[in-house]
Amino acid sequence: MAREQENEQVPGGTDAESHDLLGAVPGAAGAGGSESVTTVLVAFGANVLIAIAKSVAAIVTGSASILAEAAHSWADAGNEVFLLIANRRSQKPSDEVHPLGHGREAYVWSLFAALGLFVAGAAVSITHGIQELIAPEPAGHYVIGYVVLAVSFLLEGVSFLQSTRQAKAEAKTLQRDLIEHVLATSDPTLRAVFVEDAAALAGLVIATAGLFAHQLTGSSIPDAIGSILVGILLAWVALLLINRNRRFLVGQEADPRVRDAALQALLAAPEVARVTYLRLEIVGPRMISVIGDVDLTGDDTEAHVAVRLRALEAKISASPAVAGAVLSLSAPDEPSL
Repeated sequence: MAREQENEQVPGGTDAESHDLLGAVPGAAGAGGSESVTTVLVAFGANVLIAIAKSVAAIVTGSASILAEAAHSWADAGNEVFLLIANRRSQKPSDEVHPLGHGREAYVWSLFAALGLFVAGAAVSITHGIQELIAPEPAGHYVIGYVVLAVSFLLEGVSFLQSTRQAKAEAKTLQRDLIEHVLATSDPTLRAVFVEDAAALAGLVIATAGLFAHQLTGSSIPDAIGSILVGILLAWVALLLINRNRRFLVGQEADPRVRDAALQALLAAPEVARVTYLRLEIVGPRMISVIGDVDLTGDDTEAHVAVRLRALEAKISASPAVAGAVLSLSAPDEPSL
């Protein structure tokens, strides 16, 4: 009936009628899953290169902050593998056991990625920072550290620009600001890459400040604090992503603006007199299920009404954004929406 959040579409009756209804729904021409795959691949390539460079720099310089950033990048690179799996498995077609498709698998694998960021990124960074405070070690070869951090910032920036470009294009179709869309989107891979890249850029600034303070004071305490701060940042990001995936797994409704557009599209259908209940639930990236109660026009027999309801469900389900539609008849005393 309506495309969920970023990419909703609404089918109608005839092909021409479906096209008109589709144009009334915000986000009908949004980006698809292939754009998300590109975003993840760009992030994966950047993070692998960055992780290798940071690991070498951490060994050479002995900097706790750079080591924390190396753990961060390796965690991000591993997460991108989970996100690619999420994209692939969520696109499996529906079957008898999964009539609404496998879209929610995207949130399961994205949840694994967020947990990986928490364990492999946040926990390692905080633990190493605390160990550095207890048993400080001197750092050296600062120039190598600064060069690696600068190159890492450029590579992370490329990945961040890709995710920002995709998010901005989708946000525009739904008249959202960028951050609102990233938090609300049903695409967990876009959200994960955007948030992780933003955290990576902030972490690089923290690591640079910690390394500079270590060089300036000769004390490893600022460097250790930098490592702990990077870990806290990663923990916050991981918890944010875990919570968002949890909400989609337990059942998240589509954006109210999309629901309103879907309601108007349904009321515009010639066979619908009124609508008394409508729920659009997200069941995967850019995929929804539609449940509603409608009052059909005319005064047909029970058998004919059942046929008309099934036909209306088929029109709704014809949209590539709809995983399934279930309609029931409204009771006479039920108020219209």
